[in-house]
Amino acid sequence: MRRVEGSSGVSLMECTNPVKDKWRIRWDVQEKENGSASYMEEEFGHKPTDEEIHTLVMSWYNSQTDAAILSGFAYNGAHVWLSVENQYNYKAAYDLAVQTGGETLPVTFKFGSDEQPEYHTFTQLEELKDFYTKAVGFIQTVLAEGWEKKDKFNLELYRIE
Repeated sequence: MRRVEGSSGVSLMECTNPVKDKWRIRWDVQEKENGSASYMEEEFGHKPTDEEIHTLVMSWYNSQTDAAILSGFAYNGAHVWLSVENQYNYKAAYDLAVQTGGETLPVTFKFGSDEQPEYHTFTQLEELKDFYTKAVGFIQTVLAEGWEKKDKFNLELYRIE
């Protein structure tokens, strides 16, 4: 699977070598202003089934969504790594702070990267709430965008007789 630069109007499914039964599937076509396009492409050694096409494209969208959640959020200019473990830790710290009226504060989180860490200490419940609600909102937005892309996928466009 690779991203390819090519011309717009590309076929989503084509037989590239009938003798060797080589087929290419393309998706995530992004047309550019200059008439070219960028798209994902995968080659098969046989004509792929509907299930193979659907599984390939859906798993790619899922991985794109996961990657965007993991590394796409920033808080006050600091990159925040939203791994499942970190999401759990942020939720636990927020829930505990809310339940205790802020008595568990301050709490410090490491943002940034291992090479350039940025430590942020939350001393006020409102500031922690701001961080947590923005992180959850970001996740929900990215999930919704991923769902929308998957919902727009039309397997009928890959039918060749």
